[in-house]
Amino acid sequence: MFRLTGIAVSPGVVSGRAVILNQRAQVLRYQIGRGRIEREVARLDESRERSRQQLHDIRERVASRHGADLASLFDAQLLMLDDPMVVPRAAEIVRAQRVNPEWALQQVLLDFNALFDEVADAYLRERKGDVSDLIGRLTMNLQRGVTTPRELLSALDEPSVLVADELTPSMAAQLDWTKVRGIATDAGSRTYHTAILARSFDVPAVVGLHDASARIEAGQIVIVDGDAGTLIADPDAEQIARAAHHGDDRPAAADPARQAPARTADEVAIRLEANIEFPDDLAAARYAGAEGIGLYRSEFLFADVPGDDVGEERQYEAYRKLLEGMAPAPVTVRTFDVDEHQLAQRAVDRSRGGGWIPDDQRASRQGLRGLRLSLMRPEMFRTQLRALLRAASHGRLRILVPFVSGVEQVREARRIANAVAAELAERGTHVPQVPLGAMIEIPSAAYTADLLAHEVDFFTIGTNDLIQYCLAVDRADERVSRLYQPLHPAILRLVLMVRRAAVRRRLPLALCGEMASDPAVLTLLVGLGLRSFSMTPGAITVAKQVLAEVRAADMRALARRVLRLTTADEVERELLAALGRLSLTRE
Repeated sequence: MFRLTGIAVSPGVVSGRAVILNQRAQVLRYQIGRGRIEREVARLDESRERSRQQLHDIRERVASRHGADLASLFDAQLLMLDDPMVVPRAAEIVRAQRVNPEWALQQVLLDFNALFDEVADAYLRERKGDVSDLIGRLTMNLQRGVTTPRELLSALDEPSVLVADELTPSMAAQLDWTKVRGIATDAGSRTYHTAILARSFDVPAVVGLHDASARIEAGQIVIVDGDAGTLIADPDAEQIARAAHHGDDRPAAADPARQAPARTADEVAIRLEANIEFPDDLAAARYAGAEGIGLYRSEFLFADVPGDDVGEERQYEAYRKLLEGMAPAPVTVRTFDVDEHQLAQRAVDRSRGGGWIPDDQRASRQGLRGLRLSLMRPEMFRTQLRALLRAASHGRLRILVPFVSGVEQVREARRIANAVAAELAERGTHVPQVPLGAMIEIPSAAYTADLLAHEVDFFTIGTNDLIQYCLAVDRADERVSRLYQPLHPAILRLVLMVRRAAVRRRLPLALCGEMASDPAVLTLLVGLGLRSFSMTPGAITVAKQVLAEVRAADMRALARRVLRLTTADEVERELLAALGRLSLTRE
């Protein structure tokens, strides 16, 4: 038994088996039963064969386009697939430690990194990248279709204690809290947003434990004491009994009034809608009390078919069900935000059982994607518009075009949409008026928002890409990922610039992305004058609770102070200090 002392941020005492979360790698470490060991090893072997076929296909494609010399770069990874230090070593770890294979692969990667760091030869050190790429591919093929922390936790057999290196608000909002009894994190301090998340879910929490995620083993019994600020590993029977008794005495969580519209403490109405990727996510959005679908990523229709073969009828049925399922609330469908590489990769990977390329792996490409690609492939665009406009009579549809960089693109998109509507009308299909909006996610669009406002019916600020392109930060590059700063003064000024352009034209404006899912940042955005947000369904309940505790007038005063600050760190400190003061006055 040993005890770690940190900072108590949410009261209560609970016990359970530890599940270790590596936030940066988005990999859980959990213990598996003896009966699952061989099944998990078989998953490793299946992942290796899928990876082998994918690498062969990539090599052949590169060879046909760029020659054998460039294609030979993939030979090293193909050889590594049969190296006893990769998949066989991961299988040994699964059997010996009874851990899930995703974590076993991460251990293999750490061992390789340590080995390469000791090698003097520069060429051999560069092979570290090949190993990392291969481990990433093997992990992706293990987690086919698993993209969120909620899905990662679905493999757990029982509610557990989550021990993490760090737990960001956007990740916490996506967790399945029916599987989490308590949380303990290495990082963190007595900051408002960490505390409000844990308290909102009525989950005992301790932060600032420094190295708990490294010292605690998966499956180890632990106690989280959110009153004393401690984490106890391998407690004795008496301590476990006390934790169980304490848990039984805790009051039930209050009804969050999910269906009530969001309001601040001074009765300012805030509209909260949901981001979804699949029509099946509609139930989660409605359960969370979303007032509409603020972003349906229509490109995920590609997830079930090979290549770019998504026909009009299939799209029409998907859009119709979505609109009927959310009626009378509005649904915003973003037209395909894909690039040519992604379409080509789908043609290979879906036929081999691979998964959809995640947004954060694709978004750094700045070429022919989004509306640019739609205008270059007008038949694909017209097919989607026909399906959307046919479905429009079944609900309240809004069409959002992504990756807009200039007025001429929006004009062309509207021209095509009008032409498609006219064609449908000639066939006798009733087409209601459908608002067309632009996604503001490129700095050029933000700087010309006053010009774009004359061409569209609404704006949606896409913060994930806007931050990346404004700050020139590739989110997938660990060397610069720390510079991805939502609270950078440049980002706040761009958001304010777009809001002012929308206000002048009386244009509806919403903001979506990770900024909206962070409850602390959300309050600052309200202070900047935004009143409509779209976020992951799991974040809506917390957002409503946070908003109910702050006054919009106080947030406006905070925003005025923040806009005079010069760095993201200064902004964060001022924001958390202000929210902390408000929290103290309420207590």
